[in-house]
Amino acid sequence: MSATGSGMAPCRFAHYFVICGIDTETGLEPDELAALYQWLEADRHGRSQDAANAGENFEQSPLRRTFKSKVLAHFPETVEWNPFDQDAVNMLCMPKGLSFRTQVDNREPQFHSYLITREDGSRTYGFVLTFYEEVTSKQICTAMQTLYQMHHAEHSGSVCASSSCSMDSLASSMDEGDATSLNKLHCCSSYDMSRDTLYVSKALCLITPLPFMQACRKFLTQLHRAVSSQQPPPLPLESYIHNILYEVPLPAPGRSLKFHGVYEPIVCQRPSPSELPLADYSLKQVFELLGVENLVQVFTCILLEMQILLYSQDYQRLMTVAEGITTLLFPFQWQHVYVPILPASLLHFLDAPVPYLMGLQSKEGTDRSKLELPQEANLCFVDIDNHFIELPEDFPQFPNKLEFIQEISAVLLQFGIPPEGSLHCSESATQLKSLALHDLVNDKKNGNLPGDALAVFELLQGNATLERLQALAKRTGVTVGRMPALGGSTVKEKDSRLQCEEEELREATLNVQVREVFANRFSQMFADYEAFVIQSATDLESWLTNREQMHNFDKASFLSDQPEPYLPFLSHFIETQMFATFIDNKIMSQWEDKEPLLRVFDSRIEKMRLYNVRIPNLRSSNYQKSTILKESAQSIEQRLMKIDHTAIHPHLLDMKIGQGKYEQGFFPKLQADVLAAGPTNNNRWASRTGTAQRRKDRLRQHSEHLGLDNDLREKYMQEARSLGKNLRQPKLSDLSPAVIAQTNWKFVEGLLKECRMKTKRMLVEKMGHEAVELGHGEANITGLEENTLIASLCDLMERIWSHGLQVKQGKSALWSHLLQYQEREEKLEQTAVSPVLLGPERRKSETGLTMPFLRVSLIQDMRHIQNVSEIKTDVGRARGWIRLSLEKKLLSQHLKQLLSNQALTKKLYKRYAFLRCEEEKEQFLYHLLTLNTVDYFCFTSVFTTIMIPYRAVIIPIKKLSNAITTSNPWVSVSGELGDSGVMQIPKNVLEITFDCQNLGKLTTAQIGHDNSGLLAKWLVDCVMVRNEITGHTYKFPCGRWLGKGVDDGSLERILIGELLIPCADEDVSKQCRTPPLQRSPTQTRRLSITSLAGRNNKPNAGQIQEAIGEAVNNIVKHFHKPEKERGSLTILLCGENGLVSALEQFFHHGFKSSRIFQKNVFVWDFIEKAVAYFEMTDQIGDTEEETESFRSMYKVFCHYVNAINVTPRNIGKDGKFQFLVCLGARDHLLPQWIPLLVECPLITRMYEECALLRDHLTVNPLIRVLQTIHEFNITLESSLVKGITL
Repeated sequence: MSATGSGMAPCRFAHYFVICGIDTETGLEPDELAALYQWLEADRHGRSQDAANAGENFEQSPLRRTFKSKVLAHFPETVEWNPFDQDAVNMLCMPKGLSFRTQVDNREPQFHSYLITREDGSRTYGFVLTFYEEVTSKQICTAMQTLYQMHHAEHSGSVCASSSCSMDSLASSMDEGDATSLNKLHCCSSYDMSRDTLYVSKALCLITPLPFMQACRKFLTQLHRAVSSQQPPPLPLESYIHNILYEVPLPAPGRSLKFHGVYEPIVCQRPSPSELPLADYSLKQVFELLGVENLVQVFTCILLEMQILLYSQDYQRLMTVAEGITTLLFPFQWQHVYVPILPASLLHFLDAPVPYLMGLQSKEGTDRSKLELPQEANLCFVDIDNHFIELPEDFPQFPNKLEFIQEISAVLLQFGIPPEGSLHCSESATQLKSLALHDLVNDKKNGNLPGDALAVFELLQGNATLERLQALAKRTGVTVGRMPALGGSTVKEKDSRLQCEEEELREATLNVQVREVFANRFSQMFADYEAFVIQSATDLESWLTNREQMHNFDKASFLSDQPEPYLPFLSHFIETQMFATFIDNKIMSQWEDKEPLLRVFDSRIEKMRLYNVRIPNLRSSNYQKSTILKESAQSIEQRLMKIDHTAIHPHLLDMKIGQGKYEQGFFPKLQADVLAAGPTNNNRWASRTGTAQRRKDRLRQHSEHLGLDNDLREKYMQEARSLGKNLRQPKLSDLSPAVIAQTNWKFVEGLLKECRMKTKRMLVEKMGHEAVELGHGEANITGLEENTLIASLCDLMERIWSHGLQVKQGKSALWSHLLQYQEREEKLEQTAVSPVLLGPERRKSETGLTMPFLRVSLIQDMRHIQNVSEIKTDVGRARGWIRLSLEKKLLSQHLKQLLSNQALTKKLYKRYAFLRCEEEKEQFLYHLLTLNTVDYFCFTSVFTTIMIPYRAVIIPIKKLSNAITTSNPWVSVSGELGDSGVMQIPKNVLEITFDCQNLGKLTTAQIGHDNSGLLAKWLVDCVMVRNEITGHTYKFPCGRWLGKGVDDGSLERILIGELLIPCADEDVSKQCRTPPLQRSPTQTRRLSITSLAGRNNKPNAGQIQEAIGEAVNNIVKHFHKPEKERGSLTILLCGENGLVSALEQFFHHGFKSSRIFQKNVFVWDFIEKAVAYFEMTDQIGDTEEETESFRSMYKVFCHYVNAINVTPRNIGKDGKFQFLVCLGARDHLLPQWIPLLVECPLITRMYEECALLRDHLTVNPLIRVLQTIHEFNITLESSLVKGITL
């Protein structure tokens, strides 16, 4: 190979020309890869591997079997930048191996393309034309005859068996409904040397660095035409192949290029650096195959990095759909396994526990239900041929999906493509449709069509697709633009080549316009992304070194800035690898050239800012259509109409005479010496390349000189881009069991790393949030983000449980494992010991009465999930079980228990499975154990409508009162999601259980009685309430009397709850003990400042003022959180450090509450006397000095106090004060009421001179502080306003 040949490779249009086919010297060899596949399948189904005997498969006719193909020739020998991978190219050129036909079979040439993804993510494209060539080797014909006779002898017993076709071929021929189909089948699968001509497949392939699919297809088609034509081509074929390999350059960016095939010129063009990148696969075909709605759903699954499996009989369809959809991802790029054509020998790769986008060839007649896939919990299955998709459960919809679909449909309709797809329509029918539509819309004759068109219209009048198309056009208000007619008389008038060029231009225009619609969505959604990128490193080396520890994007702030409807999708999307890579590229652009897609995207955003398209309505979810469709189409049109560069024409080479002689129907043996190397440096673009290369070399030497070792830098770069290498494509060159085992080992390592990253992220984010609850720093996680992270953990666990499955049962591998474990355990349950005891210890109170033990086990939690009728699927049950276990801090322990049954694990999983790698499994359980250090409510907050059993226990203080009251007690429990209503407690019982719709986190409990009987007075220590599913126990401290003539005379109290932290003695529970990082603001037993022993530790003036400031500050912070994240406002008003408590301390400061030989006086007594005073002065009319506003203020104040006093509820004096503060806060009246009380003359009799209420220097700041909550709309819990009529 000459230096010239390799040196110019990066600038050459094509890198290799390859011929694959049968090697006549080695003869017929069974396909080893097919044999390996049969061996793997036998292993998968637990059959003996001996049964899958490699070559001796007599079940099938030899004409239906696969035989080994070989690379017969490739030119040049190698290219430095793109080494030739013979095994991979052979496998992808002929994925099914060699196939044989006779003269009765269909032998139409087939075109398909493929790509090879290298480890660094770069791609090489292959374009293949497969045709059939007559077999001239007697040896091969004889071998085929012998194989057929052996097969026939094996199956001569029955007519059915002698049909000798595989079942799928049988099914397809039966579809014909022909009585003679069996005979026909026998005929086409038989071979007799004396009467039949044998043909074998041969593949011609071009390998290129860029996907110029249309140009390569034309070139290969013209080559084949030259071979099959009666006349020899104008020049030897070597001239054309040499020309495309060495003399045709890549078009420069933004330019078009014309080069010459055998018969006709071929034009291709390349977008400029400011346009969307090159995409030559027909999006028209993708939309026809899938339809708009299906395509948008699959597109969303790809964005969320699910597992996508494309399924079709046609290799080119697989490639077109895969490439078509991935080009729509701009500015993002798919970062995971990408194999648009998965060879049969690599089917085991579907076991990969990672996101993937793969294409699988379906066998004719094979039903979807017969296709066994290892994992389906997170799978998007796309049956291209049947226009059908199967989506994963619970995935968020793409933002503005409906308007998005309408905008795409409008573009498609302008090109005559029905938005619902037209899979089963022939090409001519599609042409007729577009013709009729064009005439109907633009004829301006009110539908009075001329004869020919009328016939066409009548033909299509009953067509349902056209009717829907017209209805949609009318509904969306789309005017269908005039299209060049493709049928009718115009064909005769126009030169067919010109028509072909027009069709090409239309497809290119459609491609770019549809891509612009998709690109515009991302430009709108991420217009401000740069503001949230965190640039924390000073140089590239330190950034790459610390990549994994760095926080690169402020996700919480970004989400808080987005419109509400976008959040479900965006919160998932910003967690993907493709988004992380996009942000990495943005950060690295500080130190090196911008990645091309990023450069285009950033320039578009800059232009949007310039035209001020988005800035005024940042949070708006209004849909904005793309405005540059025409402009983007014009640039392509200009390039195709005006050719910028023409390559050197093919010419005669210095060839040996007599070789490569033309023979119709046979591809000649090419002269290797003339194709092995390119010409000497004699053309314009080679020198340009040399200069560019020298410049690159100088830059590289300069960067090396700067001291960062290039290899090390590349290594860091790879790690930084993918956080540990993602496997992009299975290794095609070597498929030994050892390599398969190595691939699986990579998966195991990858899963463990992913688990470590996910649990670490969940911990860091959650702890950051809890630090805020404790008053440190700023929150950086929202409930939405938390939900996304947990959903992501559920997905990871499904992938781990799907890896290495022996036999798949149900869609969820995890739930299937749990069910089998449950079945075994329930059989042993009669003789086995009782389940593990967990949960709160019996809590000793002053009465000795406690909450009973909650028995918890893995099986019990499964039963809880099975009893939830709202969960309909196995995948949903598995996710519910994970959430419940995580909330109970038992996930790691439950899974350890599940996996401790090794016999079951061995039965379900192959040796290489993740769950059978002991060390990795232990590390995985350890990572999950770390999640016990924080509190999750991921089950309670998601399953909001389910019925939950609760248990409530009332604990009295026996030393000071009766344990049981003679009256009729009742209790009512409220939470963030609702309340239980009043429940009567049977007499002489202190514990009740009740079922109620999920109340969420519990906030308040009301307790009371009717004061009947001799021993009615009751001193209650606290009320305990437990959720019997999650085990969460809440304590509602009281420490006050209920009864007339004692304490403040209350028969009813509102108690504020706190979540208790489990503190059992069992070892397992010790692991679950966690610091109370995420608790509701607590209220320890709060004895009234005026009752019992509460007077001793009175706070001083400074502490009281500080407490009021803190309480108001907490309310302000509450309203600055997103609505779904706020939690309970009742706790902030009435809790231990709440506003009521702080104002109570303020009013008690210097209050003359004790009276000798008299009952204690309460603050409420002062308020009632003030009201009496105001009402009396109002009646006397002594109001000369009073202003009108002052009078209206005290009238309102009197109205509120009287309304609280006349409430039918038996609330004590402290309870009434609490109501007054809450209602005053709600109606923004507190700052008006305090001056009234300050000015009331009674203050001098009831307060000492040092009291805060008599000091204007403290009252004025208090009023200003209380005014800060005026801007918020405070809604009170029903327990605080029930029975009060204002």
